[in-house]
Amino acid sequence: MKMKTTTRLGAYLLIAVFAFAALAQQPAPASGPSVERLHSHIEYLASDKLTGRRTGSPGANLAAEYIAREFSRLGLRPYIGGDLPGMSHRDWPRYLQQFPYVGSVELGKSNLLLVKSERTDDSPPRVGEDWMPLGFSASSKIDGAAVVFAGYGISAPELKYDDYTTTNVKGNVAVVFSGTPDGNTPHGQFARAGEVRFKAAAAQAAGARALIIIAVSQEFKTDRLARLTYDNAGEAGIPVLVVSRQLAEQILSSPQLTDFESVADSRTVTRESEPNLGEGLKFPVTRASLLRLPVSENTISIVTDVVRKRAPGANVIGILDGSDPKLKSEAIVIGAHYDHLGLGGEGSLAPKEGEIHHGADDNASGTAGLLELARLFASEGAKPKRTIVFIAFGGEEEGLLGSNYYVNHPIVPLANTVAMINMDMIGRLKNRNLIIGGMGTAPEWRPMVEAANFLQGMTVTAAGIPTQVSSVSQTRAPIVISANGQTIVTSDASKQFQLTLNEDGFGPSDHSSFYARQIPVLFFWTGTHEDYHKPSDTADKINYEDEVRILSLVARIVRDLDAETKRPTYAAVKSQAAARTGGFSVSLGTIPNYADSNDGLLIDGVRDDSPAARAGIKAGDKIVKLAGRDIRNVYDYTAALGEMRAGHEYDVELMRAGERLKLKIIPAARR
Repeated sequence: MKMKTTTRLGAYLLIAVFAFAALAQQPAPASGPSVERLHSHIEYLASDKLTGRRTGSPGANLAAEYIAREFSRLGLRPYIGGDLPGMSHRDWPRYLQQFPYVGSVELGKSNLLLVKSERTDDSPPRVGEDWMPLGFSASSKIDGAAVVFAGYGISAPELKYDDYTTTNVKGNVAVVFSGTPDGNTPHGQFARAGEVRFKAAAAQAAGARALIIIAVSQEFKTDRLARLTYDNAGEAGIPVLVVSRQLAEQILSSPQLTDFESVADSRTVTRESEPNLGEGLKFPVTRASLLRLPVSENTISIVTDVVRKRAPGANVIGILDGSDPKLKSEAIVIGAHYDHLGLGGEGSLAPKEGEIHHGADDNASGTAGLLELARLFASEGAKPKRTIVFIAFGGEEEGLLGSNYYVNHPIVPLANTVAMINMDMIGRLKNRNLIIGGMGTAPEWRPMVEAANFLQGMTVTAAGIPTQVSSVSQTRAPIVISANGQTIVTSDASKQFQLTLNEDGFGPSDHSSFYARQIPVLFFWTGTHEDYHKPSDTADKINYEDEVRILSLVARIVRDLDAETKRPTYAAVKSQAAARTGGFSVSLGTIPNYADSNDGLLIDGVRDDSPAARAGIKAGDKIVKLAGRDIRNVYDYTAALGEMRAGHEYDVELMRAGERLKLKIIPAARR
């Protein structure tokens, strides 16, 4: 929208007038968001009692029950069974939409590791004491395989680093160090490629029969990988296990692992720097040539048996039916995820497991905001025209499991879902800097958000009492505004927040699942901080007063959206960056579904103008074969990516509506 005006004030007021002609007719809320209620919700959700709310855990179930009871108390309609007159406290499970989830893994009866070496005094390694299969390990049997050292087991061609180009692990067992060449910093250049699941994919892509990871901790039981956990992203396809440092020395026939660490850490090794390595070799010896050397004459036999236990995972859904006879068939979804990281492990940035990750900002803050918005809209005298579906999502930290399940099993048909508003980490606002994503997913968003921010920032004084603005009646100063039924003149015009507006509808939170189904989205968050994914993300650090202001802005946008008869127009955002997967050098532009699967990889979305889009791949397709490799889950998919090269054509086979299709795809170089 072009506006000829000489002042920024006039520009914003013109936006307000043209984008919100119906604003003056909207009723004021019965009351605004409450600091006290937010504090009460977050204190409980982030308390020790809920032990970090890991999906499938008793703590997450307590959180779901708490949210459901709040929805019931507010009179929202439950997910199951329609209206429940005289609902009792026992009816709260009717608000739950359960989805498949593996809550825990345990060792089966057959787990065995044997090293055949010249040493006869070695006692058999004990599972749980000396080694442990990882939770996503395939259950398999390997008899008498050769052992090959492969550095850190990282494949990152775009960084000109690949441990598998200089060592032959095909048909053998790869042994690698945990971590990366630049340490375990989450911001290092190898951080993504150094994640265990991507190491497994890289080993599989290189043809390894199994992957052995050497523990970091001297005491095996305290090592992060020694605790049997599962990430709900499917089975790795090969056995993946962690071994103690003492057992690693036996496997590699080395009295000191430091020799191998020097090789893994150094691009070039000299006689002076490593006098004990490679007797008879010519120096300087490159790291590449060392990795070509046989490092052990031992063979190894492995039997892995990992049993996955299903557990309840659930979205909590409360429905406020619309009041307009025609528009009530349409829905606005307001969401926030309530799960977090439990006692650490997968996803945690804490140095060790076992401490409660309280998740006050991530995302008790968004969940508390969801409950407050539900209270505001349920308590207003005039109900919204459209139906509002309030959803507390589970499984977000595990890969958007809850929101992915919802868009495949919606309460209101997706064709009638006009928009999705997502709140994730809205409790740590600094210097009025608020980030809103999804701005490019509908052309109506930008004028709507900017005008709401402007109006939300305008406060006038009536009879000595600060009063929020409810409408604007002219565009030139002095400004005539209506507040609490009074007409007041003011020249105050300020913005409530300094907004950072991002166009993309995809991102690491639940709105991504909706945008992949061509639904306009908005994503509110206040940015990351030093307590992110650590036990120190506690309730005392929440900026409650500013969260109230954020919720007031969100409520205004929802009311303005609801007041418009015309729904926002979905727009496909031009890709801002290629979708990235681990340390691989190519991008296909797909948004994979990370839910547990062994019959193909479901695609949640495809970026515009990407290789996948040009190949004809669509959201909802299930890839079953890629580049000659059978695809059962995300691990097989990333293994296939590791073998692909930009500009080369590959076959891709997929299932669509029960039909198997064969397409051609040309990967792009990852940016």
